[in-house]
This record gives sequence, structure tokens and C-alpha cells, in this order.
Amino acid sequence: MTDFTATKAMFHLPEGVVYLDGNSLGPLPRAASHRMQQVIEDEWGEMLITGWNRAGWMEAPLRVGDRIGRLIGAEPGQVVMGDTLSIKVYQALAAALALRPDRRVILSDSGNFPSDLYMAEGLIRALGQGHELRVVAPGEVAAQITDEVAVLMLTEVDYRTGRLHDMAALTKAAHAAGALTVWDLAHSAGAVPVNLADAGADFAVGCTYKFLNGGPGAPAFIYVAPRHADAVQPALSGWLGHAAPFDFEPRYRAGAGVARMRVGTPPVLALAALDAALDVWEGVAMADLRARSQSLSERFISAVEAACPDLTLASPRDPECRGSQVSFRFAEGYAATQALIARGVIGDFRAPDIMRFGITPLYLDEGDIDRAAQTLAEILNGRIWDDPAYRTRAAVT
Repeated sequence: MTDFTATKAMFHLPEGVVYLDGNSLGPLPRAASHRMQQVIEDEWGEMLITGWNRAGWMEAPLRVGDRIGRLIGAEPGQVVMGDTLSIKVYQALAAALALRPDRRVILSDSGNFPSDLYMAEGLIRALGQGHELRVVAPGEVAAQITDEVAVLMLTEVDYRTGRLHDMAALTKAAHAAGALTVWDLAHSAGAVPVNLADAGADFAVGCTYKFLNGGPGAPAFIYVAPRHADAVQPALSGWLGHAAPFDFEPRYRAGAGVARMRVGTPPVLALAALDAALDVWEGVAMADLRARSQSLSERFISAVEAACPDLTLASPRDPECRGSQVSFRFAEGYAATQALIARGVIGDFRAPDIMRFGITPLYLDEGDIDRAAQTLAEILNGRIWDDPAYRTRAAVT
């Protein structure tokens, strides 16, 4: 059994704060500060440019990628780190479309993260080949997988509601129709059990600053199934995706396997923080994490619904159908969220009316859940949110 008391002790959690926003930015793992100091002082400071070889900086994207690969059920050597999630979405989608040159439809859903849709729109404009981005309601996706579809592009867990897609079933349906899949695991990696290999996924991408606790701006990852890895031609043919970067050849020649999906210089400091954050997962069983997440989520929903009649559950009622977050609808959700944060319970808000709470068993327990529900009830029932100070919109909600 996973010892979640021990994992909680591995995080720096500010005194008096209940943190229910790990689905947006994970808290600081205690080991990350030491690791970054070590890299800055002992490696960058003492090794200077020789650190690329002596400290293994150049290999870090594949080495750290393998650590994440073990959390998402990827085959060894099929995940590489670097750049941002939006860049990785662009790369994966472009590669998938190139493998289906006779088709023009990208199928997605209205629960997908907007940035993914923006990247698809931009890619369509850049290609200029008449592709169409077809966006349907989440529940209609399966019925819309036809022989027109080149790529099914979905975020597995809906960022607003936490609704969980059935990756295996939808991937099977896409393949039966001759389409490929691109899965965004931003709200899945480190939150729910994922098995890309067993599901037959073609491509997957994800960020590492949410449930993986890699820190603000932590690098993203991309997965390419082994059957595609040596066939895809990267749309972003960067220097470090070249077969021999330091031969400085005048023309691009793709590297082997998923390494060809590397683009720019590895973010060494960010990768060091992420690598330290991944140490927390040693000894954590995903089945235990999922069971604990569902237990805490059910406890939170029950307490909030009993005490806050003005809130409406936006997440699926069935815990098997949602990820590791709980969302409620409330017309004054932004102000209520700000009032909650002011009292040391941190969640976040997503327009137009979603109050969103990440349930992260690595550092949350029953006491945290109970305090959060009680504080929320005090704010709602006392109309504490109805204060002009809580209505002023900040840049980040």
C-alpha cells in the first residue's frame, strides 16, 4: 500500500493552506530546491559548458521522458521532453496528419483545452490543404468517428469538468475507421492510471507542472508509438531532432525514433526540478492513488452538496467517469473562489461559472478536504463572496 502520509511530507506546503489547485500548478517538492541548487552550483557553476557531457544535460530529455513514460504506460524510449505543451500538440498533430494524407478532418470536442484547438487552427492555416477542425460535444465523439477523420485529437480529462474519456474504446473506434489518435494528458499524467501502449494510442502529449509537480513553466512531453516513431517527419525540424546535431549538416536529417521530436536546447534547470519532483512517485502505486483520489473526491462532493445548496455539481456523478478534480457551477464563482483563497483554501475558477478543485492524494488528506468544504460553506451561506474586493479580475483566474 502506498504511504500517502510519507508523500505529503515530501512537499513544501505553506502553513495554514489547503491546496486544491494541483490540477493547475503542483506545489514545490522539497527535493526540487536542493536539486536545482546542485545543478546551478555544482554543474553549471563548476562544470560550465562541459556540463552538457559530464552532467548528462544533453541526454536528460530522454532520461526524464522515460520516467514519465512509466507513469503513462508508454513503451521504454518512446517519450521525450522539451518545449511547451502547445508546441508538442502542434508536432503530434502535424505528424499524424502527414500519416493520413488522403483525409482532411481533425475531430475534437468542446471540452478540449482551447490552446489545443488554437494550435489545430494555426496548423490548418499553415498547411493550406483544406483541412477541417470538427468540434462536437464530448458525448458525441464516438458517433462522429467516420472515414472522413484523419486524426482524433482529445484531452483525456476535461479541464473544466473533469469528465474522463475512455481512451481505449475511442482509440479502437478511431483505428477501426482508419484514423489516428492524439491524446492530451495534461490532466491525466499523475492523476489517473494511463496505459498508452495497451490502449494503442498513436501520439500523446502532456505538461508536467500540474499533477507531476514540475514547477511553473516545466517542460512538456511527447509520446510517439513505436510503430510510427521512425516514420514520422517532424513539422518542426529543430537542431536537436537532427540525427547528428554536431555534424552541422546544411540539411535536416531526422534522428532515430522519438528523439526526432526534439526541437530546441533542453531547459536544463527546469528538467532538474522535474526530475526531483518525479522522485516522489517512487513507491506510489497508481491503483492506490486512483482509489484514494476517488475516496477524497466523494467525501468533498458529499460535504459540499450537503452544506452549499447554491452550488451545482459540474463533474460527472460517477467517480469512474471523472479524473482527479471536482468542479461546481456557481454564477458568482469567481468572487467565491477569491474569498476562498483569502481564507487559505486555494482552488481556481474557469469561465464562465466553474469553481474547480484538484484532488491530489500525494499531499491531501481527509482533514484538508473537510476544512475546504467547511470554509466553502461559510463563504457561500454567509455571502462573504459578495464583496467588491473579490470581484476584481486578476490576470490569472
